[in-house]
Amino acid sequence: LQPSISNSEGDILFLLDSSGSVSYYEFSKVKEFMWDLVRPFTFGPNDVQTSIIHISTTPTMEFPFDRYLSRGTVQQAIRDTRQLMGDTNTGKALSFAKEKLFSNDAGARPDVPKVLVWVTDGFSSDDISEPMQLLKDMGVTVFIVSTGRGNYLELSAAASQPPEKHLHFVDVDDLPIITKELRDAMLDVIQANRLRVVDITSSSFRLTWPQLLSQETGYYTLQYAPAGDLAAKRTTQVSGAHTSLTLSNLAPETTYEVALIPESNIHYFPPQTTRVTTLAEEISPAQVLISDSRPYSFQVSWAPTPDSVTSYQILYGPLRGNSAQLLEVAGTHNSTVVENLAPNTTYLVTVTAVYSSGKEKSLSAKACTQEEGSKVKHLRFEDVGSNTLKALWDAADGKVLGYRVRCRRQAGPSSLISVSPRIHSVLLTDMAPGTTNKVCVKSMYKDQPGKGLCRMVHMQPGELGSKEGLWA
Repeated sequence: LQPSISNSEGDILFLLDSSGSVSYYEFSKVKEFMWDLVRPFTFGPNDVQTSIIHISTTPTMEFPFDRYLSRGTVQQAIRDTRQLMGDTNTGKALSFAKEKLFSNDAGARPDVPKVLVWVTDGFSSDDISEPMQLLKDMGVTVFIVSTGRGNYLELSAAASQPPEKHLHFVDVDDLPIITKELRDAMLDVIQANRLRVVDITSSSFRLTWPQLLSQETGYYTLQYAPAGDLAAKRTTQVSGAHTSLTLSNLAPETTYEVALIPESNIHYFPPQTTRVTTLAEEISPAQVLISDSRPYSFQVSWAPTPDSVTSYQILYGPLRGNSAQLLEVAGTHNSTVVENLAPNTTYLVTVTAVYSSGKEKSLSAKACTQEEGSKVKHLRFEDVGSNTLKALWDAADGKVLGYRVRCRRQAGPSSLISVSPRIHSVLLTDMAPGTTNKVCVKSMYKDQPGKGLCRMVHMQPGELGSKEGLWA
């Protein structure tokens, strides 16, 4: 399946030999070839448009460029094209094509690349060289596919240069062999020559274009102005090595007329123009987010960060209290860490955007610092046998990720057990009778460990069980 090609813009005109010198079989094969050639393109007023002109006694347009704007309708229109018969007056058809390729009535667009594909059996009743040269002088790229034994010198002069890219000799049954090669060459024209607009914001957009020039062969002049005030035109120049430029400090919700003029000292390149409308101004901050809360700090983030904001002011203070402090950060930043706070306290945080125009916009949010590492409560022990103890404790406050129980044995190795936040007891084994051991339970939090609670526990000798010792 042919993948869809959508990043192209151009008017493609097929010059179709519809005269009596072409057999019905050849005519149907050429129609199949035309359809196959344009099948992957995306059709539409900002994409590819196509039209057919018949070569006959009198040239006839089968349909205008802007009539069929979907793959299915273009396919059907090519299928429905009928041979007219008559004389092979190609010169007349070329003059007619020049008129239609640049005519609003025919749905042609003024500022898009023009491609002419002429499929011929190589014979013409009238002169083609002069009308063909006029077409090429106006910037049309001419591809010729000869299915007969046409005059090579005449056809290579008629095609765009170099002929090896723009002229094909092929038997009518072998047309599919050249389809991809010809389509790729057409794509070089309709993809490459397009001035595009990307990254549109309320105050800027970026222009991209193909590499028409080089550092040595010229430079680009860019002109742009609000459509409603062309007298306010601004001009900037960049070297021939550039293929993109960002225009900034623009007005929001404004349509700009843009012209790219390649100034070459080798070839003439027609100016390319486009229209682009900037977005409505983003109001900032539209949201304020508090994250990474700790006992003495938290992070404040906001969005969006439009170019028109010069700085952000962050005012913060305890919700119950009248002290407030101010932080200032650059307009390009979208977050900051607020520090030296009191634990377990609710703060009111207000983020104010200061715009280059002087106006301000504020948005507030509440933030809570975490408790200082919470303490495990009520550590106690139960006897479960001669050398086994059960340590139990009450849950610690806050969002506990789990608990760590460390046992330092007087006789035997120390052990460390980690348990989930739902578990509040563990069994401690291998506790030798007659020894004194230290057991500590610590709650774990995302940002820091809690304070551990430790107790000494003495194991009685023999079978008398354990006796709780001191608080550590």
